[in-house]
Amino acid sequence: MVKINASKQPKQGTILLNPGGPGQSGREFLAGGYAAALQVVTGGVYDLVGFDPRCVTRDDKGLDTTHNDSARANYILEAPVYLNSSDTAIGAVRAAGAVLAKSCQMNAGGFGELLGTGYVARDMIRIVDALDEDGLLNYWGFSYGSAPGATVAAMFPGRMGKVVLDGVLNPLDYFSGRDISQVTATDVSFDGFFTGCIANPEMCVLAQLATNADALREKVYGLIYSLKYDPFVTGPDIISDVIDYTVIKNAIQSALLNPSAWPLLASGLHGLLTENVVEAKKIFSLGVPPPTLFPNNGQEATAGIRFSDVSLERRNTTSFPQVLQEFYATSRLLGDYLSSLAPSYQAWPFKAKGAYTGDFSVETRNPMLFVGSKFDPLTPLANAWNASAGFEGSVVLEHGGYGVSESLLTPSRPVISDVIMKSVHSTYS
Repeated sequence: MVKINASKQPKQGTILLNPGGPGQSGREFLAGGYAAALQVVTGGVYDLVGFDPRCVTRDDKGLDTTHNDSARANYILEAPVYLNSSDTAIGAVRAAGAVLAKSCQMNAGGFGELLGTGYVARDMIRIVDALDEDGLLNYWGFSYGSAPGATVAAMFPGRMGKVVLDGVLNPLDYFSGRDISQVTATDVSFDGFFTGCIANPEMCVLAQLATNADALREKVYGLIYSLKYDPFVTGPDIISDVIDYTVIKNAIQSALLNPSAWPLLASGLHGLLTENVVEAKKIFSLGVPPPTLFPNNGQEATAGIRFSDVSLERRNTTSFPQVLQEFYATSRLLGDYLSSLAPSYQAWPFKAKGAYTGDFSVETRNPMLFVGSKFDPLTPLANAWNASAGFEGSVVLEHGGYGVSESLLTPSRPVISDVIMKSVHSTYS
């Protein structure tokens, strides 16, 4: 764990933070520069604690399914990220899911059963007890961090202090392994990129290639699909110099998560459409690094947490073809992304111990605040409303920012900060 002390006195308590993932490090989140912004939003009168859920990102204690960086790189290279990347991608994903499951069963031992969100919820209560303050949990969870937040609130409603869930997963969808709701606003977010580009041609070189946002969108989708069969080659390396369907989708997804990268994405897309190699290479600044560069950096933890959280009963009754079609119907851009997890859910050998099996309809001791945007590409506003509906007295704060859990970075940040601060100090109505 990492603790950042309150900058003002008298101190009013401690706030636990979870940046999401699942599997991201709360320690790195605070140490990496977010502490200053969080202290401003919370008034500086709280200690901030970042913790690593179940230690999954620790090199010495985390989930390691291979014990071998080379084998891990081979897995990442062979496992398709997007099911539309080729006609054989679905079969490859099924095989990769089975391989990952067997490898984890061989190498992870009993640790694979200990990653579930139910245990994380109990860990948070133990941290609260160790703090020896008022016995109430103050918590701010981003993205996946909303799942343990909703879980701990449902398990221990009487222990909830000030709780903010920012960029929300629908807990019912998440624990069922059918998280289709995650992509309900993805295409709306992508449309915002094109609308903004056309409206600001002096800042978006891509605007030179179309007269309106609809035409520009179709031009880019045409590029995406053409790269499936005709990749753009920028140099002599088969791994790091080829822009194909997967690389371009990784780049677009990365930019949607972080709107400050939109100008870079626009320039890279312009380079691809005009066959300008220098411009096109900017795409590599947005996508995932070559597989040979991957150590165990949390990806396996993400898999272990998500897959273990879904009960064996639900895994066995989930129809992969049906889920696939629902994803495709929901998002043109990323419908083939999260759907690629479905075969791995079914193959995963572990069931999380200590799993929470109740519902998410409770009245907490203090009302919770859910934060979201209708332009969020992976944790949309609709999820905030759906999750809030189960927690009596809770409030939903809508902001107009793009990106995932970007309430700290949106143009309306002062207003959002004011509402969140009031939530933290229990004065909003």
